[in-house]
Amino acid sequence: MAVKANTSMTIRMNREVKQKAQMIFAELGMDMTTAINVFLRQAIYYKGFPFEVVLHTPNDETLAAMEAAENDKKMYGPFDSVSSLMDELDA
Repeated sequence: MAVKANTSMTIRMNREVKQKAQMIFAELGMDMTTAINVFLRQAIYYKGFPFEVVLHTPNDETLAAMEAAENDKKMYGPFDSVSSLMDELDA
């Protein structure tokens, strides 16, 4: 059985992103190299990203509600209690 040659890869990333990812992977019992290899193997298997990559944008109804909230300044908190929030919502 032939031994497959390994290769290396250099990438640039945000230091904080790298540290946070390394902490998560360590909890899973793997290092960054193993995690990246898992990702790449899954990308090959799925012939693309192994997860959904989308822009989550609010629908028209949500956008209208957000605009209404922006225009109705009294709906902004902070509220002193849940009952004061509910009073505003009921008004």
